[in-house]
Amino acid sequence: MKHNGTSTPASEDYLKTIYAHTEWQPERITPSALAARLGVAPSSVTEMVKKLAAAGLITHVPYGPLALTPAGVLRASAVVRRHRLIETWLVQEMGYDWDEVHDEAEILEHALSDRLLDAIDERLGRPVIDPHGDAIPAADGTVLPRSGITVDRADPGLVGVVLRVSDRDPVVLRGLARDGIGPGTELEVREPGRVRLPGGDIRPLSDAEAASIWLTVPSVVE
Repeated sequence: MKHNGTSTPASEDYLKTIYAHTEWQPERITPSALAARLGVAPSSVTEMVKKLAAAGLITHVPYGPLALTPAGVLRASAVVRRHRLIETWLVQEMGYDWDEVHDEAEILEHALSDRLLDAIDERLGRPVIDPHGDAIPAADGTVLPRSGITVDRADPGLVGVVLRVSDRDPVVLRGLARDGIGPGTELEVREPGRVRLPGGDIRPLSDAEAASIWLTVPSVVE
């Protein structure tokens, strides 16, 4: 990916984080939350936000939440596409586990040529979701529309299929994988903090696990 003043590894990480924040919930990210998520000083966020706003990639008011412009969405989705295609490639072709790919993808997403990325996409059969269930944007920025609910917010008795598992915590991913919980797994929500697995076993969930698993919500037919 060709770099210019607003297309650097750092700016791409900002755009990707802003984009990902609103994929599964509507609240926009604040500068302070962005600083915490990226592990940088608030002053660094202030400077980058000014640059991205001047480039027409984000809109914001001082100390208020941040939003991507249409141009920003397109730029951010391209970075997200790279990251998630690389994660998928590492799992499917290179033998990585799903808890091992995030940091590798963080490095590789800034280095791979567009030609190699397209070859990886073709090799994988043009996937639309990554190993964690997150949507892989198409080259034009479009994504597969989906919605769901986290286990910690679901009512007991809900039966749903796992849509995605947040990749934020590798320990959570490893624990869930040991019990075969991942995208495509059907779960029944029991009393708070417990789910029934496909085989009938009851599995207690930590708070972090329950907040990381997104389930489909059955459609209501009038």
